[in-house]
Amino acid sequence: MAETEIQASTFDFTGNHVCLDFANTVQDRPTNPHELLNSYNDLVSWSQEAHILTENEARQLREEATRRPTEAAVVLQRAIHLREALYRIFLALIMGSSPQEADLVTFNALLSETMAQGCLVPKESGFAWDWSNKEKALDHMLWPLVRSAADLLTSENLDDVRVCASEDCRWLFLDTSKNHSRRWCDMKSCGNRAKVRKHYSQKKHSA
Repeated sequence: MAETEIQASTFDFTGNHVCLDFANTVQDRPTNPHELLNSYNDLVSWSQEAHILTENEARQLREEATRRPTEAAVVLQRAIHLREALYRIFLALIMGSSPQEADLVTFNALLSETMAQGCLVPKESGFAWDWSNKEKALDHMLWPLVRSAADLLTSENLDDVRVCASEDCRWLFLDTSKNHSRRWCDMKSCGNRAKVRKHYSQKKHSA
């Protein structure tokens, strides 16, 4: 019987908030930026892994993108434009400064478009948020991202948004630790590398 090959995900979800995970789709941002969203298909794959899209929705969007490749390329560029604006907005707030007006204009324009697509759908008990006209909208994975960012920016949790202490990383995360002392995006990666560097430095100094 043939063995099923399981591929490791390209993406990381250690930000504790979907909009922060989206902002983290560039590796080694400060030193040697490595783009993770190189195609519309990458954007769809990330959205599926982030549980924004179902498997069926992802399949439908990929099929639609093959029929409308130019529009799909535009959506990818809009997604990256949104991501960079979000990263700069959150980083500015973490650093105690005001976000750039251009980034707020970008975000608010997308927020206005997003909320125009919002709707309520009946459930067994009450209603739930959903999105209208999403079946063939190639950018509908961006709508939950924009709304989640708006929710975080207006919540008490905003004060707990952090940036990884590694100068090579600088990923964003929501610090949900008990004493709010988390310093690294992931202790297994950036945290361990920092420990190794510190140990080497101390050993070299002692020698």
